Amino acid sequence: MGFDYALVHVKYNIPPAVLLTVLYWPLQTRRDVYKIAFLITIAVTSTIPWDSYLIRTHIWSYPSHVIIGPKLFDIPLEEVFFFIIQTYSTTLLYFISSKPTFQPIHLRIERGSASRWPCYRRIGQAALLGVIAWGWYLIKTNHVGTYTGLILVWACPFILLLWTLAYQFIIGLPLSNTLLPIAISTIYLWIVDTLALKRGTWVINTGTKYGIHLWDGLEIEEAIFFLLTNTLIVFGQLAFDNALAILDTFPHLFPGTLALPSPYLLIRALLTPTSKYDEARLLGLQEAVVRLKRKSRSFYLASATFHGKIRADLMLLYSFCRVADDLVDESSSLEEATKWIAKINKFLELAYTDEESTKRIPNYVRENFPPETQSAFLQLPFHKLSPEPLKDLLRGFNMDLEFSTLSPIQTEADLDAYAHRVAGTVAQMCNELIFHIHDPTRSTDDKQRIIEAGDRMGIALQCINIARDITVDANMIGRVYLPLDWLKEAGLTYNDVITNPHGPDIETLRRRLLSKAFKLYEGARDAIEELPIECRRPIRVAVESYMEIGRVLQREGYVVKAGRATVPKMRRLRVAWAALRR
Repeated sequence: MGFDYALVHVKYNIPPAVLLTVLYWPLQTRRDVYKIAFLITIAVTSTIPWDSYLIRTHIWSYPSHVIIGPKLFDIPLEEVFFFIIQTYSTTLLYFISSKPTFQPIHLRIERGSASRWPCYRRIGQAALLGVIAWGWYLIKTNHVGTYTGLILVWACPFILLLWTLAYQFIIGLPLSNTLLPIAISTIYLWIVDTLALKRGTWVINTGTKYGIHLWDGLEIEEAIFFLLTNTLIVFGQLAFDNALAILDTFPHLFPGTLALPSPYLLIRALLTPTSKYDEARLLGLQEAVVRLKRKSRSFYLASATFHGKIRADLMLLYSFCRVADDLVDESSSLEEATKWIAKINKFLELAYTDEESTKRIPNYVRENFPPETQSAFLQLPFHKLSPEPLKDLLRGFNMDLEFSTLSPIQTEADLDAYAHRVAGTVAQMCNELIFHIHDPTRSTDDKQRIIEAGDRMGIALQCINIARDITVDANMIGRVYLPLDWLKEAGLTYNDVITNPHGPDIETLRRRLLSKAFKLYEGARDAIEELPIECRRPIRVAVESYMEIGRVLQREGYVVKAGRATVPKMRRLRVAWAALRR
């Protein structure tokens, strides 16, 4: 009896698992727990027969003085635990490295014989079949390549299956999703294995190994073993996420799918011909991601805290809002901007009138909007949204156009109306999407109360935005969003602020606006904790990150640089981390 193997876990395997758990815990979802449990179950059940055979045939062994004693099918319990801890740690590393990626946009439609994807699949299959055949040959010769052959014949059929099911995903995703977690886990375990082999914690018996070392102390067979097992783990998660991406992106193919789909449904999704994919929806998501990365990288990264269908719908909503705003803002004249608003309003009328009108949307969009914007209209999930917030958003655009003649923000009530239209409406729509997907049975009164609180929070965030950008708005676009009656009370005119958006009076008005924002925030933030649990933390991060700008602005003696408050990156990370952990 001994504790050497147990100490390997205590020193080298458990600490990284704990660190990765702490890092990922704030982002963890029920789906993640499901995926981890699912893969660990497969890893343990598939490895036990193989490992037991190797021990019983004396391919490798564990001296009695290095293990505690209890065994399962001749396998020390420390070894069984190793199957679990390796799968767990590598999976968490995969989760962390792949979290920023919106994986559904990497689904591809294969177009007959012209597609290169089947060629990739066949090349991979042929290569893996060749490796398996070589493994069988090594086993049959029963000589120094036996251990290598047993590794290949055990691991490569699983890799072949996963490649066949998810090769598109495996090839198409960024290397941060695929190669990175495999490489980091493998190199780390190579180092741990080197230390264990040198200490004699486990022994590869002579006669069945080549005696070649990758480096001093690391047998080539062990290097291959850890490379293939980590590949199996990451490929397993990629296949799982491939199936989830199909289920979430094309709900019309799998109506009524649960948040935690059964293994049978996952296999059905992977076996679904790509010809059945909704190409228009896929294009809409791809263009939305490109648009968000170009126009709002921070929003795209923040969207990673959501998962599944809600992340897709939120990006499509933001894409629509961004395109609509750009069409109006980038117009060459007031008349052109007014025409765009009228066209967008007509689009909403078609969407919310009746089924016959809805059928006219594709033709209307193609005839009236630039090609690069059309997917934002066609993929807007309007059937999950009430029409009023979208129409109010257009009213906000109209208020912006009124600045060409006279400021439409005469009073604090006008400020509230403007902030509601350009920001509160977006918060309302986000909450509507959340309830539609995650909690459709919630009572109407509860939903409405929380949605209204979201509207107030949106107004608060817009007040922070206005307070931050007083100088930028005055210098760059010649606008002042502060109420005219506030300016009058401070002894200022609209033109005074345009000419000189600095000084003690401006700072007093800025603080008044910030005070209003924080009062609204305090009254609305508790409603975040009533949202479905899947969305509380992401919404909390978005709100707290923006309110931190207000806190910076409130600091005594803080000077706004270039018209914008800058929150240091580390401070933003701390705020996001605290919001996630709360």
